[in-house]
Amino acid sequence: MSQKHPVVAVTGSSGAGTSTVKRVFENIFRREAIAAAIIEGDSLHSLDRTAFRAAVAEAAKAGNHSFSHFGPEANHFDKIEETFRVYGKTGMCTRRYYVHNEKEAALHNKHFGLTDLKPGVFTPWEDIEPNSELLFYEGLHGLVADGKVDAGRYVDLGIGVVPVVNLEWIQKIHRDMEERGYSPKRRSTPSCAACRTTSNMSPRSSRAPISTFSASRRWIRPTRSSRAISPPSMKAS
Repeated sequence: MSQKHPVVAVTGSSGAGTSTVKRVFENIFRREAIAAAIIEGDSLHSLDRTAFRAAVAEAAKAGNHSFSHFGPEANHFDKIEETFRVYGKTGMCTRRYYVHNEKEAALHNKHFGLTDLKPGVFTPWEDIEPNSELLFYEGLHGLVADGKVDAGRYVDLGIGVVPVVNLEWIQKIHRDMEERGYSPKRRSTPSCAACRTTSNMSPRSSRAPISTFSASRRWIRPTRSSRAISPPSMKAS
């Protein structure tokens, strides 16, 4: 940890909301005129898009169907730890970017003076801007600990983000299937309008179905003349 060159890490699984938290911090940095160097977690994967797909296919042939962006096989955990350690000590480090789409490709090609960057590849490494006041990381592995690697020991503020999950509805779906004889097929088309938006929810659900459910829920309220008011047509994204 470093009082002079602090490291802030926002970490969580895909879809948990880390990007939203990142935008909040960026607004704070802008409002308070804080010079923050940003590190994107995707940039510290060890495989680009093509290599990752090939590795997934190869692992599947060997019977491994759990190969993912989460494990050490697809990441530079040591580089994450080293980046935090070096920044905390010197206030400097190197970084690169992962190109997600064509828009980012155009921006990075212009920034690096290149023409061949395309979606699914990494940019070259570069030094971060000098005189930054803190390092901000957002991604999957900001507090990773694996074997000899322990990135969290160099983090001054670590924030873990988890998806917003409506446990009440998850428990209802589980109960209906386990105790009331509903099958997965039948449970996917319940008569209750509110349930339709939650039929694909699980503890691993992304935020989208839940947000859609919250929007629909406002339309489902008891009345004197009927049990519920049918919501407008809404589909889970």
